Amino acid sequence: MQAEAEDKFGSVLTVLIIGTFITVLNSSLINIALPNMMTVFGVSLESIQWVVTGYTIALGTVIPLSGYLSDLIGLKKLYIIALGIFTAGSLLCGISWSCASMIAFRIVQGIGGGIIGPVGNAILFRSIPAKKIGVAMGIYGIAAMAAPAIGPTLGGYVIEHVSWRMLFYMSVPFGVIGVITGGVLLEEFPKNKLGKFDSIGFVTSTVGLVCLFYVIGKWNSIDWSQMQYPLMLAVGIFSMLMFIVNEWLHPNPLLDLKILKNYGFTAWTLVACSVSMAIIGVSYSIPMFLQNIMRYSAMKTGIIMFPAAIATALTMPISGKLFDKYGYKVIMLPGLFLYILISYPLSHINTLTSASTISVLLLIRGLALGMIMMPPSTMCMRYVKKKDISQATALSNIMRQMSSTCVVAVITAIMQRQINLSSTRIMDQVSMFNPISTQAVSALVGAYRGAGYALAEAKVAAMSALGGLIQKQAYVEAIDSILLLMVFAAIGTFIFVSCINMPLEIKRMLRGEEERLCEEAGD
Repeated sequence: MQAEAEDKFGSVLTVLIIGTFITVLNSSLINIALPNMMTVFGVSLESIQWVVTGYTIALGTVIPLSGYLSDLIGLKKLYIIALGIFTAGSLLCGISWSCASMIAFRIVQGIGGGIIGPVGNAILFRSIPAKKIGVAMGIYGIAAMAAPAIGPTLGGYVIEHVSWRMLFYMSVPFGVIGVITGGVLLEEFPKNKLGKFDSIGFVTSTVGLVCLFYVIGKWNSIDWSQMQYPLMLAVGIFSMLMFIVNEWLHPNPLLDLKILKNYGFTAWTLVACSVSMAIIGVSYSIPMFLQNIMRYSAMKTGIIMFPAAIATALTMPISGKLFDKYGYKVIMLPGLFLYILISYPLSHINTLTSASTISVLLLIRGLALGMIMMPPSTMCMRYVKKKDISQATALSNIMRQMSSTCVVAVITAIMQRQINLSSTRIMDQVSMFNPISTQAVSALVGAYRGAGYALAEAKVAAMSALGGLIQKQAYVEAIDSILLLMVFAAIGTFIFVSCINMPLEIKRMLRGEEERLCEEAGD
């Protein structure tokens, strides 16, 4: 019996890791290939960005459907179909002949990818015994960390030595293996009884999420004087409000929002969203610093960040084992403390910080991530009944997807504002009355004169160089401010996790007091 359980444990994880790995890897490779696609298809940056935007919108909008589809056709069949759709989309993306066809095939990929995540989580929680779920989530999380770690390095190598189309073709054999092994190794689960399809919920969620994902994704480049953007935002908000009201009142909702009344699920899902936002904030800012400020290639950036991902991948299974044995506090709180401790010096990096120093800081942060990533996802499902797991994983995934999309938009807005403020402040300090700036300009003029420039040309070149240095410093300060903001977010998460059980304990205490008073009244 134990050997059979071990076989089940390993087979389920193998199938789910394949699906997670290829979807996450594909997402991490695409940005590297965009310049090549622009050249091949002869389109602008704005047009090619739809390759990313279309996938993100499709991925987000199908998540609410995953719970209903799981009950309609079963978790196993749905997972295999989703993986098959993603694999077919990958093949079609590889043979795409125009920007429009690429966007259409990326939407196909997004439909499959959006279902793989929540359905994979549901299969995991329904297959693995509760006493082993921490280890399972730790091993499962390796795929999510390893894929983006090797993405930039692998993508740079493949584009340089083969073709950008190979980035899509690589997913196909793994997808086929995943479909075959899924059909053989996964077991089907009992399906919940379905009522009438929630068509209003489907329409309102689709319209609302498409509008909101699109507007939020383009938030910082939108010209709000163009009427379509405020209109799309208004339609998106109104549709989502209609969706919430409908789901709360509908007898057979597309996405059962009543699960949010479960304090344990909601609280730990918010923790998971907070952790995801902190991770995305750093993952978004550090590559920008390394590539845009330090002028490192995508491959070198990947090499600098690779040890951190390995550290996370190695830590997660160990954390899972400790979680199963001792609970979340032994893992989560020390992990958050370490994350805060190491994120503070990371928020003070500058152009003089060496690549090795950044790599070491990220490595220690990676160890902390390995301790804090798994517990929230695991804990929130502990409060959910088995029959509600499909709905709960869908709800948890859509909340995380929305928070991730919002945090990127917020970070970009804050960064742009901080760049403008820092540029203005530094420019105010640079004047002919400031001896330091005067000396700097004189030194630059002297350097250009020594390189053979005429005096007038040397002065122009010196002022241009000084302007570039000012912009660069403003960029560094903006990135540091984002990283510092992530520190405060982690501190808030630490405080919240420390007190997370307090409402439940108070409720339990009040219930006990109420029962005692009832007993006394009965006597």
